[in-house]
Amino acid sequence: MLRFETAGESHGECLVATLTGLPASVPISVAAVNRELWRRQQGFGRGGRMKIETDQAEIVSGVRHSITIGSPIAMIIRNKDWKNWTGILPVEGEGEERKPVTKPRPGHADLAGGIKYGFRDARYILERASARETTSRVAVGAICKQFLEQFGIGVLSHVVQVGTATLDREATWDELVALSKKDEVLLNCVDADTEQRMKEVIDVAYRTGDTVGGVFEVVAHGLPVGLGSHIAWDTRLDGKLAQAIVSMQAVKGVEVGSAREQAREYGSKVQDTIHYNKDDKQFFRGSNKAGGLEGGITNGNDLYVRGLLKPISTLRRPLESVDLATRESTAAAYERSDIAVVPAAGVIGEAMVAIVLAQAMLDKFGGDSLEETKRNYDHYMDQVRNY
Repeated sequence: MLRFETAGESHGECLVATLTGLPASVPISVAAVNRELWRRQQGFGRGGRMKIETDQAEIVSGVRHSITIGSPIAMIIRNKDWKNWTGILPVEGEGEERKPVTKPRPGHADLAGGIKYGFRDARYILERASARETTSRVAVGAICKQFLEQFGIGVLSHVVQVGTATLDREATWDELVALSKKDEVLLNCVDADTEQRMKEVIDVAYRTGDTVGGVFEVVAHGLPVGLGSHIAWDTRLDGKLAQAIVSMQAVKGVEVGSAREQAREYGSKVQDTIHYNKDDKQFFRGSNKAGGLEGGITNGNDLYVRGLLKPISTLRRPLESVDLATRESTAAAYERSDIAVVPAAGVIGEAMVAIVLAQAMLDKFGGDSLEETKRNYDHYMDQVRNY
């Protein structure tokens, strides 16, 4: 079973990630991991924290001579901002000073977490609830991407909506590949005119002290038929993907394929008709409205998953709240923050989808080594071609 865990706080010494269950002999590039971390930090509307951090992963176990060795992979990503917090958040003792957060932000974990864990200071809650934690997820996802690449599977994303500015066409896989290779990232949208409209929405939010959400789309290309299962609620791949995406900070909804459009249509308009090519003896669909999943199982088409991101909770023009110490009405706390994070969320979404797909591949094909997994995969694909 492939599983991962993350640890670390937003302003702590470092972030930590572990990945257990990846087969031995998978080629690993640390530069490729760091490229994904760089992509997560990009995008118009990001805040001051991204000017401080230059995220770099240090792999400290599980990879030797650029290949996995079958043991747990452990990674560390150091927080450069830690030097400014060593006296505020020490592991032991009271420290030199404290920066308590007693004015919880609406929409954040501050109040609910404080009540749950018994803290009158939301500092301990926000340090872990912060989206800074997703840096570790991106590092894990980057490793899983390199595993999937061994089977010709790619996972990429793009932004389809920021506020009211929406992309009104589909993106091709080639466009997504080109986006992922750019060295300058504005909003990671495939259409320049739409991207400019998105930027204008963010400009308005910045001028008014507000924040803005949006929608990102993750596409997985080259998947085989048969990942996931229909036999139980917790084996359906669409359910696992939905949990993975909604587990991301500020994501409040998931769409697989053209789900929202289908909800308004009759069944005859939304099903992907089935056809057979007698020349190559393969089934194919007349469309891909299902987004590559039917009955919780991949059907061989590209997988499409969208994440619906609410505006983040930390506003320069704070909303009304209550002080935890005095119980009096007050403005919510403000800490250095972003205006829009949709492009970064797309990269995090890629990581989560890659993790779920890597788990599904190993659930189906197993293997203690990459060679064994590939042998099982190749045998299965021969069966698929001869079905």
